[in-house]
Amino acid sequence: FSISTYNKMWTNAQKDLDIQLQREREEFLQPEKDRVKVFKMLATSYIKYMQIFRNLETAHDQLVHRQKRAAIRQVLDGVIGRILEMKKEMVELENSEFHCIGNILEDLKLLPEDIEVPVPRYFVKENLEVLQQREKILDQILLNTGLQTQKPVKAMTFEEAVKVIQVAERARQGRCRAAFMKKIYLAEKRERQTKLQVQMGPTPDAAATCIQKVWRGYIQRKKTVKMREEEMIFLGMSLPLHLKATSVLHIHDRQVNALQGEVQERPEEDIKGKLREMEGLDIRETLQDQIGQCFIECRHIIGKFPDYPTDKAGGSMAIFSEKTPEQVAAELAAKKEMALQKKGQKEKKEKEEKEKTKGKKPQKTGKKEEEEGWKMAPSNFLSIMEEGNSQYKAVWQNRDEGWDFLQDHDPELIKEQKREELEEEIRVQVDELMQQKLENLKLAVDGEKSDKQKKGGKSEKPKGDRDPPVMSLVRRTIDSLYRELVEEGLLIKAKTVHLSDYVGDYSYLGTTLRQVDVEPVPSLADVRQLIALYGILPLGSQTVHEKAPVVKALLLAGPAGVGKKMLVHAICTETGANLFNLSASNIAGKYPGKNGLRMMLHMVLKVAKQLQPSVVWIGETEKVFSKAVLKAEEEATLSSFIYMYALKMNPKRLEKVLPKFLKALKARDRVLLVGTTNRPFDANLKPFCKVYQKIILIPRPDYASRFGKYFSQVLWKHVIQQNGGAITNLLNISCLAKLSDGFTQGHIVQAVQAVLSELRLLQMTRKPLRTAEFMTYLARQDPVYKEEEETFK
Repeated sequence: FSISTYNKMWTNAQKDLDIQLQREREEFLQPEKDRVKVFKMLATSYIKYMQIFRNLETAHDQLVHRQKRAAIRQVLDGVIGRILEMKKEMVELENSEFHCIGNILEDLKLLPEDIEVPVPRYFVKENLEVLQQREKILDQILLNTGLQTQKPVKAMTFEEAVKVIQVAERARQGRCRAAFMKKIYLAEKRERQTKLQVQMGPTPDAAATCIQKVWRGYIQRKKTVKMREEEMIFLGMSLPLHLKATSVLHIHDRQVNALQGEVQERPEEDIKGKLREMEGLDIRETLQDQIGQCFIECRHIIGKFPDYPTDKAGGSMAIFSEKTPEQVAAELAAKKEMALQKKGQKEKKEKEEKEKTKGKKPQKTGKKEEEEGWKMAPSNFLSIMEEGNSQYKAVWQNRDEGWDFLQDHDPELIKEQKREELEEEIRVQVDELMQQKLENLKLAVDGEKSDKQKKGGKSEKPKGDRDPPVMSLVRRTIDSLYRELVEEGLLIKAKTVHLSDYVGDYSYLGTTLRQVDVEPVPSLADVRQLIALYGILPLGSQTVHEKAPVVKALLLAGPAGVGKKMLVHAICTETGANLFNLSASNIAGKYPGKNGLRMMLHMVLKVAKQLQPSVVWIGETEKVFSKAVLKAEEEATLSSFIYMYALKMNPKRLEKVLPKFLKALKARDRVLLVGTTNRPFDANLKPFCKVYQKIILIPRPDYASRFGKYFSQVLWKHVIQQNGGAITNLLNISCLAKLSDGFTQGHIVQAVQAVLSELRLLQMTRKPLRTAEFMTYLARQDPVYKEEEETFK
């Protein structure tokens, strides 16, 4: 697409946003008692915002113009946050994480793909250099500790090196000789053509022979090219055609992204440097003259020089407000009095609040809310979207950009922005200079000393932490803590897996089943959307994480092989997050005792906050909250050494400290706790559900989505082609989809990998794949039975 296409996409998204904001002002302000109508309103708004989100994300990624991208980014964060708020309201209304909105999509004439949650590409692009550098450091630490092995580079002997040089030199000489012979051949050909032109036209036999020769040469060249391609594929030096097309698209995308990155990262310091040279001295002199004039006028009116405004009050900004010297002096004096009175007022308010709260019981508001009806909760993102929308209308809607052919930046807008930054930098320098000048004037004219000279520099000693192990971590650097966590295996390298690799389709029968009071099994597309909404979007944006309803802990529960670990790695890949592994099997024997456990969690928390975003993963988390405990009789029979070893290996030692760990996470900390389990029913449910705020059930692919043209065909084709297989008419994908009902994605992947060995791939051209080959392996596996599914529900 051209630049104008993405500009138009942005314009249309802003128009839709303007309409949606107007609709919210009209509909959501009035209470509504009909819950069905409320859900329809919420679902429609959710879908509209999702469409706006998709268009804005595409425009932000593809446009190169710096100022436009900044304007889109502001609105984009607001839209993401509003989507999360809408989702929260829908969940509270239906008491379910999964919603069936097929009928609403049908009314809007949309497909399920139109509301797929996109992962913003700027999550990783904006921090790409930092992430690449961090990955290099992680690889180096893993290599040094022996946790990761590097492929050995084969050394070349002297004889082999000489042979390689000889082959290259002979090839060069052969190419030179071929070029020389080609020149001779072309010269002789030109001479023959001139002789033929002199003679009479060719006979019909000669003309037919010439045509045959050209045609046969053309056919043979095509056959030769095809044979060469097949040989290269056979040798593993080239990709098959069905994979080559996708790889070419990926290469093209990488080239486009690299080009965009070069243009988007064009430095703006040149414009700022020119402004500093051209206008810096004038700004400095103007500020000094204005501040000096204000001092003199204040002294003439009051009789003494005023106090210089503090940094909290804005420094010289308080002087530059459009006020008279009398007003400035009065405000400065009033601020001093207010500062003295604040302490007393705070103490009084605290006493009054304590007295009021004593003896009062909370009133029940449930009945009142039911009588009044549902009302939308106040939003933290409407103001952001309205501000971005008004900025678009004021700056970009009617802007003439005919002169800007490159569409990479607007120098006038950059000048305005950099002029403000320059003024702020110069103002800080002028404040220091003029504050010293004011002190000298007071001392010379009025004979007064400044407040700093009157007061002695008394400093209070900071209170230390009572815990020596934790106190020792305070003095350590983040690099040393990072290295220790990697060496202990607590900070691991995430696999490069994207959320789109988690293949799954939408459940088209969900709305129909709900109408007959049957709760449908959530589809894998629903799971993918929840991972994006609760895991990826808040972790990727600081603004969204601070203001949106954030989930601190997330539990992924489902049978073995449904892709729980894959989703954890996908969250890290899409957001560039660090991955900490606090699984019971991984921390066994590490940091024993209560102090060791506290120190380990403090290290993880400190590094996770400093290098955010971060994901703390606890695999087999049901073991942490297990019901089984060592009985007193068993403890008595164990020897002291075995008992201490059992305590070190006890997975339940995290149970009591996890709530404290979550409590230490603030809104500004982009840290997510993710637990995975295939036996959640073995856990003690009360503390288990108290820690994990959201629980997502990940089922096996259901029959409706596996049969026909839906999920299972997509998965079978995807996995077979990914492992180098070829789809032919002899391979009945529909039959595989039907017969693999009851098996998870892991079973299908294992079956494909077992069948497509290196030997089988070599035989692919003369022996195509057949359905029975995969079914033989699947028959040896145990499927997920209905009893286990019911237990999960």
